[in-house]
Amino acid sequence: MSGTATAGALSATELAAIRADFPILAERVNGHDLVYLDWGATSQRPRQVVEAEVDYVEHRNAAVHRGAHTLAAEATEEFEAARAKVAAFVGAGADEIVWTSNATEALNAVAYSIGNASLGRGGPAAERFRLGPGDEILSTELEHHANLIPWQELAARTGATFRYVPVDDDGRLRLDLLDELLTERTRVFAFAHVSNVTGEVQPVADLVARAHAVGALAVLDACQSAPHLPLDLHALGVDFAAFSGHKMLGPTGVGVLYGRREHLAAMPPFLTGGSMITTVTMEGAEFLPPPQRFEAGTQRVSQAIALGAAVDFLARVGMDRIASHEAELGARLLAGLQQIDGVRILGPVGEDVERTGLAAIDVPGIHAHDLGQHLDAQGIAVRVGHHCAQPLHRRLGVTASTRASAYLATTPDEVDAYLAALPGAIEFFRRLA
Repeated sequence: MSGTATAGALSATELAAIRADFPILAERVNGHDLVYLDWGATSQRPRQVVEAEVDYVEHRNAAVHRGAHTLAAEATEEFEAARAKVAAFVGAGADEIVWTSNATEALNAVAYSIGNASLGRGGPAAERFRLGPGDEILSTELEHHANLIPWQELAARTGATFRYVPVDDDGRLRLDLLDELLTERTRVFAFAHVSNVTGEVQPVADLVARAHAVGALAVLDACQSAPHLPLDLHALGVDFAAFSGHKMLGPTGVGVLYGRREHLAAMPPFLTGGSMITTVTMEGAEFLPPPQRFEAGTQRVSQAIALGAAVDFLARVGMDRIASHEAELGARLLAGLQQIDGVRILGPVGEDVERTGLAAIDVPGIHAHDLGQHLDAQGIAVRVGHHCAQPLHRRLGVTASTRASAYLATTPDEVDAYLAALPGAIEFFRRLA
């Protein structure tokens, strides 16, 4: 995709040009043209991202921040240029972006750094991060396990109390309970920008303001927002945020932790070892300033460079336009699902609900895995399971769901193909019952 996009929906010509950059979309699966509707789990990569990584490996591969030779200098320059690209993409400073292996590691890094501060590490500057008995950590019943278990474990290590905002029968957060749950005892409020099950977009700026009003840190899971919505972390005011490269056209093995620079400067590191120090003696060590303080060991250089190419691709298309395209596809998807007998859409549906272009469904009496395999036989790839959100599924009365998720390269015809195949799959299993 070349050139700079203008405001407005993607035209058929532009969509065709975008799809041409994804070789895998021309594949055939089980004798059918591939209909890829699992973008929310792992996005496909355009050739520009693949080529950026290959070009680095073939021509500039070297250890970053460790050598004085030409290849090392070029590798370091490209590595840091990718950091600056990602920072600009999400409205942050380059010194506020820490490379991780994925968003799960990023969220664990925050939790473990807070835990280290609670043990007295980090000195006086880390005082505001220390937790103990009487303190509370708040999350929600919507969360992916990656933004749930680290906080449960942190509470167990520090003696703090873990609490959560429940959802109602429709899968909406009970924000009316925030006054009761978010109190002066709350030290951390961790929540997802967009649910990976319901697709609902949360009012982040309001939730951050509510957290800050009681002195709590706001930690954002942005895995389902950074790829799909315009994101400005400074404007939202969050203290920390995490997202993964493989959900936004980049490779696996690279994720991002955003932290406000004053927080990163005060926090003790989670991982320690090479590359994150200034001085090491047999009695102790002094650490580099952030972000390098949080980047111990050999870095995921080619992956970071590829992620930089991915955000270049997204920026050329335009995040406003991607969001608009997905909103149209999401509305088409929901409208079609509502017309299919026996299908229950998980999460709220209505004109007052802001959702991204994904929908998880349950069909009573038919297991999600069976439904997914029947669709796969027709070349339609969807996600099945609990999507690493067991508590939410349990609250909604199901063990698993079937999720279709769209992205910038998804066409209306692909959504229609899924909607056309679904009734036949349902009828097939009903005949077997």
